[in-house]
Amino acid sequence: MKKFRKVLDGLTTSSPGGTIGSPSCGSAAGTPTATPTKEIDVQETLVSENFQLCKTVRHGFPYQPTALAFDPVQKILAVGSRTGGIRILGRPGVDCYCQHDSGAAVLHLQFLINEGALVTACADDTLHLWNLRQRRPAVLHSLKFNRERITFCHLPFQSKWLYVGTERGNTHIVNIESFILSGYVIMWNKAIELSTKTHPGPVVHLSDSPKDEGKLLIGFESGTIVQWDLRGKKADFRIYYDEAIHSVGWHHEGKQFMCSHSDGSLSMWNLRNTTRPFQVTFPHGKIQKDGKKESCKPILKVEYKTSRNSEPFVIFSGGLSYDKAGRRPTLTIMHGKAITVLEMDYPIVEFMALCETPYNNEVQEPYAVVVLLEKDLIVVDLTQSNFPVFENPYPMDIHESPVTCTAYFADCPPNIIPILYSIGAKHKKTGYSQKEWPVAGGLWTLGSHTYPEIIVTGHADGSIKFWDASAITLQMLYKLKTSKAFEKPKPAEGRAAELVEEDPFAIQMVSWCPQSRIFCVVGISAHIILYRFSKYDANTQIVSLEVRLQYEAEDVISPSENENNPCFSESGSQSPQTHHQHPASPGTPEGNKDSTPCIKVKDRMVRVPPGYQAELVIQLLWVDGEPPQQITSLDINSAYGLLAFGNCNGLAVVDYLQKTILLCMSTLDVYGAADPYQRLTRSPRRNRQSTSGLTELSDNQQSIDMERSKSPTSVHYSTSLHNDPRILPEPVASLRASHCSPVFYLLDNVKGPGRKLSLPTDLKTDLDHVNGHCTSPTSQPKPRVPMGPEGPRLTRRGAGRPPFRKAQSAACMEISLPVSHTEGYASRRAMLQQLHGVSMYSHDEHHTTAPYCWSERESRENSFSRSRSSSVSSIDRDTKEAITTLQFGESFGRKSDALPTPCLWVGTSLGVVLLIPMSIPTDNEERMEEPVTIGPSGMVLMLKGSVLHFSFLDCMGALIQSPHEVWRDLNAPEDPDRPRRRKLVHFSPSSSQDNYGEGHLAVVCSEKQAKVILMPSQSCLFVHNITESSFVLRADVVSVCNSVCLACFCANGHVMTLSLPSLRPLMDVNYLPMTDMRIARTFCFTNGGQALYLSSPTEIQRITYSQEMFDNLQEMLGELFTPIETPEAQNRGFLKGFFGGNSHNFDREELFGETSAGKGSRSLAQHIPGQAGMEGMKVAASGVVGDLARARIALDERGQRLGELEDRTALMMTSAETFSKHAHGLMLKCKDKKWYQF
Repeated sequence: MKKFRKVLDGLTTSSPGGTIGSPSCGSAAGTPTATPTKEIDVQETLVSENFQLCKTVRHGFPYQPTALAFDPVQKILAVGSRTGGIRILGRPGVDCYCQHDSGAAVLHLQFLINEGALVTACADDTLHLWNLRQRRPAVLHSLKFNRERITFCHLPFQSKWLYVGTERGNTHIVNIESFILSGYVIMWNKAIELSTKTHPGPVVHLSDSPKDEGKLLIGFESGTIVQWDLRGKKADFRIYYDEAIHSVGWHHEGKQFMCSHSDGSLSMWNLRNTTRPFQVTFPHGKIQKDGKKESCKPILKVEYKTSRNSEPFVIFSGGLSYDKAGRRPTLTIMHGKAITVLEMDYPIVEFMALCETPYNNEVQEPYAVVVLLEKDLIVVDLTQSNFPVFENPYPMDIHESPVTCTAYFADCPPNIIPILYSIGAKHKKTGYSQKEWPVAGGLWTLGSHTYPEIIVTGHADGSIKFWDASAITLQMLYKLKTSKAFEKPKPAEGRAAELVEEDPFAIQMVSWCPQSRIFCVVGISAHIILYRFSKYDANTQIVSLEVRLQYEAEDVISPSENENNPCFSESGSQSPQTHHQHPASPGTPEGNKDSTPCIKVKDRMVRVPPGYQAELVIQLLWVDGEPPQQITSLDINSAYGLLAFGNCNGLAVVDYLQKTILLCMSTLDVYGAADPYQRLTRSPRRNRQSTSGLTELSDNQQSIDMERSKSPTSVHYSTSLHNDPRILPEPVASLRASHCSPVFYLLDNVKGPGRKLSLPTDLKTDLDHVNGHCTSPTSQPKPRVPMGPEGPRLTRRGAGRPPFRKAQSAACMEISLPVSHTEGYASRRAMLQQLHGVSMYSHDEHHTTAPYCWSERESRENSFSRSRSSSVSSIDRDTKEAITTLQFGESFGRKSDALPTPCLWVGTSLGVVLLIPMSIPTDNEERMEEPVTIGPSGMVLMLKGSVLHFSFLDCMGALIQSPHEVWRDLNAPEDPDRPRRRKLVHFSPSSSQDNYGEGHLAVVCSEKQAKVILMPSQSCLFVHNITESSFVLRADVVSVCNSVCLACFCANGHVMTLSLPSLRPLMDVNYLPMTDMRIARTFCFTNGGQALYLSSPTEIQRITYSQEMFDNLQEMLGELFTPIETPEAQNRGFLKGFFGGNSHNFDREELFGETSAGKGSRSLAQHIPGQAGMEGMKVAASGVVGDLARARIALDERGQRLGELEDRTALMMTSAETFSKHAHGLMLKCKDKKWYQF
């Protein structure tokens, strides 16, 4: 525990521009600089030992699957992937992810049945043995083949010798215990006849005969099949077939087998006559009119399974005729004469029948078939005639529509999960099999360190999914479709068709208040939907608000003193006035498409089911034929009843209780007089310059549109304009607009439609005022483009064009981006453009030598010594300043305030932090009638890079939660005894009102640095430069170990934590080797030391950076291996059992061991030892329980062997007694007979 005594300065009466931060704030963490007036004790309990970064669990469908395996005794399933990953699945809660260090694709998987081990064969020709007897599997041995490529693997049940087929046609044998190659090799030239002139091709199948384990069936790709006698080291028979072979399946008696071929046929072979198949069928090949068979696709795999009470099952994939184009992939089940074709949504990668017995010489009794598709995993129930599908308990449908954003909420209200589940359960699909999920292996118990967690995913089709993520599991709770609030888009024509989104409802951002259950969604079509939760269905009409937030860049010829004054006074707002929206004139440039939203909201009464119900839709409008810019920031506060959002054009605040727009203005106008930049003017000569990269826009005198955003209620609550010297008569305002310099647009060379780099100016614009209202700068029309010789080629791309035509699916982002400082600014800007959906940049790329209105030391601290060339200067000067983060909270709007009031903190892409105080009526009735007063108070401080996050601490260092409203169901029946009134919670339990009234700490984090400032004095207490060579992508203040810290994720893959309030570095781990846009868009922190990101387009990876959770992780994970007795083999009868079949007398150790076969070639395969040997695998499990379980297994196996010996002895005694009786009876019968009577 470390105690910080911080001396604070109280210079609250200084000039507004002189004390924006401490003069000596340096880059070192915890540098106090102030004049002593009072001291506060802050006890920091977090130390570096409290942090440990590790992966916890991975959810979702394995990305790009390649292989499948199943342990019929342990009942666990393994799936290999192209990236070298392995997912091992058991009962719900048993879900383990392993990764090969090489990253090579997994080609084959083989379980050591009921042994707690798994063999993998990878594309780099390496075999690995995994230990599954521990909660986190590890590699025990590896064997690298140097000269041959592995094509097939087979491990007989209860055998320690693995058969490995290669591309050259050879078959090698590997000892599983030592992972050493045996000297016994079946060479391809010995397997085939010497007279054969062609190579048989790679080995595509290996299996031992069910009748005799000493016989190995080898299938070659060319169509050659050889049964090899392992004892005699010779071929029993050879089959040469014209068609290539893909797979082979045995009948359990070992007298016949079935092959699948490349021409779509199935051939049946009998071992009595191998000269030709006794049956050849084309299951999907019909005879045409000319008598010829239809050409069919290859049957890639076939399984031949027998059943006691019915006909055998023949299951195969493929085999459809070529002429039926567009048919989906199929799995065919032939049961007797019935043929059932199951169509799949995705191509089949692999399938496997699940059988009751692990012995291949017994009746198989298949009860299910697991089908691994490219993007799904299904299990078909074979015990019912209609073959229903089992309901999958794993979250395999995360990628049902590509994931575009994520949110993670830990320590939620405990009642929210059951409520969401009860609502979502009503909409579940039906028709599943009634039987239990067959993959039921492993053991998982609910750990003691669990709390409610919810993950929210947004998708490209506009759907929202809520997931229960408690106790490192994932279960679907509720699905919300945002597209139901809109009309179906009509096909557009002309230029509008070029700009239409392929995914117009794609989710970009979500904001959720679990306490009030208010949910807010930001879509790619520049729309926001506000939802309220209700347990009752209702008939409702969605209210729509349209906001005209389009910033037009204008040159200020000679900025006057008056124009630098704030456009907002500190007084309140005026009374509401009606404001009508006039339609655009057809003759104006916006006559075709102006003042219209991208998508249309349903304007009729709709029936909404229980759950989240849309209440309000806010849409940004097209302006001058250009679509609106995408929204980059959002915050909602249920206690205030306010919603704020911003983009690269400006900021808007909406009162969702009164359904009105309170504020709609450009970013520059929010500054007022506290604008930190001297906005530069352009030279008039630039109008006449002709360059290939710039398009000149002519000055076109247009009538100025005097309208603001329209509301269905036609009522606006605008902020006050008292004492604003810029309020001019209408003719003067029109005259000023006509003297604006032309706007320049730089055309980019980005490939693909719709991609562009928006480069508006940062010059301050005038405001048009009508009847005392502050109108949006977007009310001015855009000049026309002159059509010259290069007109068609240099088509104007306006600043409002959406950067991406297709919704940016975070799942599909595979772009690796350079993140080092020396690789240029373009990489960072490109990343930000894709991350935020707009073209913007931060203060570290926008530094001018103009004097600022804060202290010189603060200016030096936030600047970089970068040269400004003419090309870079023109880009930097033209880039917009976007609103990057917003946060409502109780704070001090001005330095002179004695008590906290509702405020909105605003962060921009230039690193500027603005504070907007608000006056909100406290009475419930007044809140619904009286207007909310808003008045920006100016800049608070400045940081390097875009501002990413705000949080507030009390003077004791505890986190101050945002005020919220207690949830109430507006659709519930009225209760006269208990009227529905708003109940507000204003303070967190950890902070008292007295301490909060003395002041609080504000934590501000940007892409480059973090600061802690004291409110209301706005003094900078601590500052820490997080990174110089990279930039922060995600930052959040989270609770860990009953304290709080600042967690950051950087673009170079580092995960960092800083103490609060001193900003001491506590952890810095280089977690991700490279950063791509998918991770950048989906990475998010939450309380309890957890975080998540989309590791692949189909998988969510959860991590922890808490030592406490790291210590408890073993308890939370499931057991993959559980002690289960191996099922006994069926009694084969006295004669077969006593006199013995050849399979039981087959000794592989004697045949393949070093004494008889010798050692394998060292140059052929290289042994790589893992963490432990086979003995280590058997001994290395977790804790005393594992030791006891192993001891019990050993006793059980010993008892089983003793029992078998006793049974065999009893059988022999019974046989001997029977023989004695027969002999005695024969003796009695024959003793009185004479010799001649025989």
